[in-house]
Amino acid sequence: LGVMIATYAYSRHLKISYFSLIDFVAPLVPIGLGAGRIGNFINGELWGRVTTMPWGMIYPRAGNLPRHPSEIYEFLGEGVVLFLLLWWYSGKKPPVKAVSGMFLLAYGCIRFFLEFFRQPDPQLGFVAFGWMTRGQELCIPMVAFGVLLLFLAYRKADK
Repeated sequence: LGVMIATYAYSRHLKISYFSLIDFVAPLVPIGLGAGRIGNFINGELWGRVTTMPWGMIYPRAGNLPRHPSEIYEFLGEGVVLFLLLWWYSGKKPPVKAVSGMFLLAYGCIRFFLEFFRQPDPQLGFVAFGWMTRGQELCIPMVAFGVLLLFLAYRKADK
């Protein structure tokens, strides 16, 4: 949201289309997301659910059971994979709004999936259906808005 607000203000300052600017910025956002996840890993926060996988890690503040290093999964998914996808997609010269739509769609899907490995927030637990986390809940409108932007971008491009 912060990137969207700052980009909106900057697009007004430059007197250019908001979506032209945000489409340009969107492929760079995963770099910040990935760096943030590495910071989470270094700080030993936002750890994953208990696991029996051989790469499970023991987080001192989370008890003695090995857990998924979910911050690393998120670095790879929300950082590396999302960056590569958006870099490739934006290089194909899609219509205005399409890169933003692809960012929201891909980030929402990746985040929704990776939330299955992350321990839910202790103050919230599972918030819907006995299995959905707040992060997954927030991904649903993100994915829907991404699909809408892609639809609008390509519908306008076809006319």
